[in-house]
Amino acid sequence: MANDREVLREIWEGRLPVCFQLDSEEVYDLQAPNPSYLMVPRLSYFPLVTDKIRKHFVRHIHPDKQEAEMWLDYNGQALKWHYPIGVLFDTYVQSNAQLPWNITVHFDKFPETELLHCHNREAVESHYMACVKEADVLKHRSQVVSTMQKKDHNQLWLGLQNDKFDQFWAVNRKLMEASQDEAFKYIPFRCYRGDDTFVQRLVRPVSEEGQRKTLQDLVAEIFPNETGTVAKGTPL
Repeated sequence: MANDREVLREIWEGRLPVCFQLDSEEVYDLQAPNPSYLMVPRLSYFPLVTDKIRKHFVRHIHPDKQEAEMWLDYNGQALKWHYPIGVLFDTYVQSNAQLPWNITVHFDKFPETELLHCHNREAVESHYMACVKEADVLKHRSQVVSTMQKKDHNQLWLGLQNDKFDQFWAVNRKLMEASQDEAFKYIPFRCYRGDDTFVQRLVRPVSEEGQRKTLQDLVAEIFPNETGTVAKGTPL
């Protein structure tokens, strides 16, 4: 169990160096502002880590746009805020690409057909907790979340929001443990591929022969008619 915890911590502490630059067409000053750099957690979401980015750039755009919603793109691809940062990077950035990851910041021409609106962190919390509840339905028939108190929900969310491993896992471990009577019913697993929406199917944790399935088994089951599929997966 100690080794498992170290692996979990290593995954949690995964970071990506990002260079944020304001779209040149939105610069209102005579000179473009300097780019801003951040090390961002792979397991987090952009709206949770970009407050400093907004403050850095908002004074350099037209006054009429300073209350507008900020959004991000990479090489012309609008980045969905409700996907984890690590999933976005693995989906859109080639494995041999140089770092830092160069992302363009926008306050104008919000892509209504590509992105959901996110006006505050409460929207991220609502999305995240909905995913947690969905995962619990698949894994435990909702038996874990239904017994959690409000303080547990808050601790789980604040642990993620504030990047606190111990605070988060003190609650999340309850969602990751099978009961003594039965194993997980289904594995809450999604696969992301390029511009496509995520693919999610019911996948049992063991085969008919009682063997535990590997990650490769899960991907093959989700994409039964494809070979050599490269997919980015994340737990719900």
